[in-house]
Amino acid sequence: MSHVIRFRSLVLLVLALSATRSPVVAAGRQWIGTWATAPQPAAPGPPQTYRNQTLRLIVHTSAGGPAVRIKVSNTYGDRPLVLGAAHIARRVAEANIDPTSDRSLTFHGRGSTTIPARGMAVSDPVNLDVASLSDLAVSLFFPETSDATTSHSLAQQTSYVSADTGDSTAAATFPVAKTIRSWPFLTGVDVQVTSRGAAIVAFGSSLTDGDGTTRDSNGRFPDVLAARLQNHPGGREVGVLNEGIIGNRLLAGSPGDAQFGALLGEAGLARFDRDVLGQAGVRYVIVGLGINDILFPGVFTPIADAVSADAIIAGLRQLIARAHRQGVRVIGTTNPPFEFATFNGKDLGIYTPEREAVRVQVNAWMLTTHEFDAVVDLDQVLRDPSRPTRLLPQYDSGDHLHPNNAGCVVEANAFPLALFERR
Repeated sequence: MSHVIRFRSLVLLVLALSATRSPVVAAGRQWIGTWATAPQPAAPGPPQTYRNQTLRLIVHTSAGGPAVRIKVSNTYGDRPLVLGAAHIARRVAEANIDPTSDRSLTFHGRGSTTIPARGMAVSDPVNLDVASLSDLAVSLFFPETSDATTSHSLAQQTSYVSADTGDSTAAATFPVAKTIRSWPFLTGVDVQVTSRGAAIVAFGSSLTDGDGTTRDSNGRFPDVLAARLQNHPGGREVGVLNEGIIGNRLLAGSPGDAQFGALLGEAGLARFDRDVLGQAGVRYVIVGLGINDILFPGVFTPIADAVSADAIIAGLRQLIARAHRQGVRVIGTTNPPFEFATFNGKDLGIYTPEREAVRVQVNAWMLTTHEFDAVVDLDQVLRDPSRPTRLLPQYDSGDHLHPNNAGCVVEANAFPLALFERR
């Protein structure tokens, strides 16, 4: 009888392990991104530091799948990052999770890992039924002093930090010490889908990142596009990844000054391979860069940095060529209007006729030359017909530059879903 009991215990153990762990991609399946965010350097000044604390980071999925893995980034760290433990689970409310869905994550079979400076770690996959358009909680424990030199500043999502009381990654009711509105270290969540699946990367600036939308609403235009696709029979295995960064430019990196430092990220041309072509299952990229190249000189950077429409067009052509070499289709988006634009409530003279002329010229090139695989005219759907140099008031978040939630809905609705049908 004891042999039978031991055998049954062994069978139950094997079944339990197989229910949570999936060491290889199943036959006929592939990985695609369901959520992602672009890594950014820290803002000027001392970075946020965590020690003997757990972060519970909330993310919203696009596509679903039966297995999942995460990406943890130390891209801008100048020393190794020690990750003591990591878990993933379905979020129930606020910082709390469904304990039956909790999965411990490993890295090369180990529950902890050290990520080298400038490096990234991808977890081993686990079996978890990830629903589309749902919230996941990714919990990361940092036993040693860990500076958040790699983060995403404009999460527009509330996440949670424990007190310095040790590993809380498995806690169903999370011991919240404070909330944050950034995503430190976490840069991606992938799911398994069939070979018909694909990922779309929205690559842009704050207009893509969701500046102007309501926090915790998942109201960014890539979120709304993801919801449309999930409600469309041909789009259920299509992930939508947001790789927007506030203040990001196509041709130049962050100004590096006392106000912004390196926060606004590397130039789009510099980060394209990592943030777009490096995503799992990417087949499409939506490009929304160029507006800050037009707006920054003379406002946030010296006027001598002013760029011509021809320079922006040359940069966009580079992105198109690099994507096409990898078999990725490129969808351009026109730059919306910005008359009366303010920054932190101040009129800094952002709008000028000269900057407007560059915007109009770049948009005209996009719409008439057919160098992109497709172009979606966001300018047309957001502008005020009675004054085309400004946003329609009902879509204006208040700074006359960034669309609100309603504006993001009309942006997402401007994309024909046929653009994303696999050929």
